[in-house]
Amino acid sequence: MRDVLDELLAVWRAGGTAGLSTVVRTMKSAPRPPGAAMVVAPDGTVAGSVSGGCVEGAVYEVAQEVAATGAAELQRYGVSDDDAFSVGLTCGGTIDIFIEPVSRNTFPQLQDVADDIAAHRAVAVATVIAHPDPTRVGRRLIVGRDVRHGSVGSPRADDAVADDARGLLLAGTSGVLVYGPDGQRQDAGMEVFVSSYAPRPRMLVFGAIDFAAALAQQAAFLGYRVTVCDARPVFATAARFPAAEEVVVDWPHRYLAGQAEQGAVDARTAICVLTHDPKFDVPVLEVALRLPEAGYIGVMGSRRTHEDRLERLRDAGLTDAELDRLASPIGLDLGARTPEETAVSIAAEIIAQRWGGGGRPLSETGGRIHHEQ
Repeated sequence: MRDVLDELLAVWRAGGTAGLSTVVRTMKSAPRPPGAAMVVAPDGTVAGSVSGGCVEGAVYEVAQEVAATGAAELQRYGVSDDDAFSVGLTCGGTIDIFIEPVSRNTFPQLQDVADDIAAHRAVAVATVIAHPDPTRVGRRLIVGRDVRHGSVGSPRADDAVADDARGLLLAGTSGVLVYGPDGQRQDAGMEVFVSSYAPRPRMLVFGAIDFAAALAQQAAFLGYRVTVCDARPVFATAARFPAAEEVVVDWPHRYLAGQAEQGAVDARTAICVLTHDPKFDVPVLEVALRLPEAGYIGVMGSRRTHEDRLERLRDAGLTDAELDRLASPIGLDLGARTPEETAVSIAAEIIAQRWGGGGRPLSETGGRIHHEQ
């Protein structure tokens, strides 16, 4: 829902009813992950995607119907057959899509959820997608770290769902939870989809150069909150880095150490050092490589620069195990030349590390395309 939140809120604020379709479960190969969403506005306009085009037309029609009737539906789409007019997935997988009407009446907490997301506060939306009692379908519980609002039908069910939703929120994952009709564990009957909205991951880019501007733009496109940091105020300006959420004038190592002390670096944080200057990059890498929570640490430079940098870091007391965490030279081998191409190679390496990809052409690999999370 995050990707279509602006369009959904526009309908909600205008007092209308939108049809919201959300992927809640995938089996085998699927084009979009759980949480992917599509909104159909009252005027028929569409935002988002649930299948990359395979079943969008069919979902569109159901969404319009759901918005008109007010009755939510859980639809399953599987493999399409040889009939050219059949509706299905050509990738061979199966997806479950929950299609619901969204308005001020059905989702009164939507603005509060949007405010939490905008403020980078972790929040989860737990929605009943299946239940023996049809009146319970569509009911929802909003769960934060310390608060909750709404209800899925009973205090017992609310307690169970809130507890499990916080676990998913902490892990930053979304998925379907199964309970008995009144929230009984190890039972079946009620299915609840929990959509987790953890704060967007951060990318810390050190070095206010042209490559940093291109990388900030690429990272923002991928959903990162980007900070560019450099000790030189003449170069570290917001005008030079419009895609960055913030531009900081500070010594890189001092800024990074301060962020770590505040708990602002975690396993999803990407640290990219592009300074090309030992007096900047060696001190910040000393800090970065000693942060076990940092998810990705990469540094730009030639092979010769890389060897010199390793010697300096060893002299500073870093161990081989700590140095093994360093992606240097930064990025995948794409033959990149320009700052924009280099930014793509860096982003590709971060994606590959996150999902376990090997960076090889898919035409040279076998088995499943999508790696398990």
